[in-house]
Amino acid sequence: MSDHVYWIIEAEVNDGKLDELKSLMAEMSDATFSDEPGALNYEWSLSEDEKVVHIFERYTDSAATMIHMANFGAKFGARFMGALKPTKCTLYGAPDDQVRKAMKPMGAILMTSAAGFSR
Repeated sequence: MSDHVYWIIEAEVNDGKLDELKSLMAEMSDATFSDEPGALNYEWSLSEDEKVVHIFERYTDSAATMIHMANFGAKFGARFMGALKPTKCTLYGAPDDQVRKAMKPMGAILMTSAAGFSR
């Protein structure tokens, strides 16, 4: 097992916001890649009808996760919530209490590691 923290967020695309969302996805991906070396995965997927998005994010540890969350809140939070309606958030790995608290507003369900490995 590792100190990694990761999640999958499922969200509905708000009506009329698809083009805005696509621009925001690219901007957020570029910023996360450039500014957050602790971000290991940052992947967005759209359903075939482009009405649902899944976001998979994985970080080296809770400290890297909190750096991302601070950047997200300062730079993107309002636009993210204007383009999407989160419907489900599942949190995995080894999040500390600070991360768990920060993810509560997303309705995060914590799944604790039970077996396996991470490379």
